[in-house]
Amino acid sequence: MSKTIITCAITGNLTKPEMTPYLPITPEQIANSALEAAEAGAAVAHIHVRHPDGKPSMELEHYAETINLIKKHNKDLIINLTTGPGGRFVPTEDDPKIFGPGTTLTHPLNRVAHIAALKPDICSLDLNTMNSGPDVVMNTPANCRKMAKVIRDAGVMPELEIFDTGDLNLAKDMIADGSLEGPGLYTFVMGVKYGLNTDPATLLFMRDQLPVGAKWAAFGISRAEFPIVGAAYLFGGHVRVGMEDNIYMEKGVLAKSNAELVARARLIVQELGGQIATSKEGRAILGLK
Repeated sequence: MSKTIITCAITGNLTKPEMTPYLPITPEQIANSALEAAEAGAAVAHIHVRHPDGKPSMELEHYAETINLIKKHNKDLIINLTTGPGGRFVPTEDDPKIFGPGTTLTHPLNRVAHIAALKPDICSLDLNTMNSGPDVVMNTPANCRKMAKVIRDAGVMPELEIFDTGDLNLAKDMIADGSLEGPGLYTFVMGVKYGLNTDPATLLFMRDQLPVGAKWAAFGISRAEFPIVGAAYLFGGHVRVGMEDNIYMEKGVLAKSNAELVARARLIVQELGGQIATSKEGRAILGLK
C-alpha cells in the first residue's frame, strides 16, 4: 500500500462550543488549527466555517478568509471544503410537511456557491438521504447531480461521503450516467445514528462494494474514531480524525487541539507498520495538481 493520508476535520457543523472550549470558531482559529494539524501529520484539512457566535455558517467570506489564512503559511496543505450544510430537514410536530426550527434545507446551488467561487482542491459531496439522529438529511439524486455539475465545472475533486449502502449505489449510478468521474474518491462515515455501524465487518463490506481502482478513507464518530483509524488502515484505506467527529482523546478527557487527534492517528498508523503521507505526497496519491 502507498502511504496513508490523514484528513483532519477541523470544526464541523454539529459539534457545539458548549461541548468543548477547544473548538475552533473564527476563521483565524480554524486556520490556525488546520496549520497545527498539518504540522502533526495531516495532509488534508476538511473545512466547515462558523459565525462569531459559534453557529454554523455558509458565508463565502468566512470560507475565503479561512483559506487565505491557511495559504499564507502553508500552500501545500490540501483544502477540502464541505458542501454538507443546507441539507437538514426538521418537520414540525403537528404538520410534518412543514419545516420547523433547525431546518437548514436550501437550494442545492446555494450549497456549492463557495466551491465555484474558491475552487478548493477537494470538496465533500454527501449522497445520503436518511434519518440522522432525530432529524432527516435530504440529498435527492436530482440535487446531488446539480451539485456534482458545479463541482466538476469548477475543476474540483468531489469526495463522496457515504453514510449507508444506498449512497454508494447512487454514486455508481452517477458515474454510469456521467454525473461523476469514476472510479472516484470515497469516505465512509461510520457511526452516525441510523447510518453505517462501526464494526469492522461493515467497513470491510463497504470497501468491497467500491468500484475497481477507487480511493477511499473512513472515519468513526465519537469513541469509534480511533478504532476506525486502525481498521481503515488495515483494510487499505486512508483515515480521518478531528473535532467535527470526536472531541475526546479517551473517555472523559477532552482533546485540547485537532493536532492532538492527528498525532494519535499518526501513531496508530505507524505502530501498525504504515507511513504517513505529506501534503505533497497526498496530492500525488489523489492525482491533484
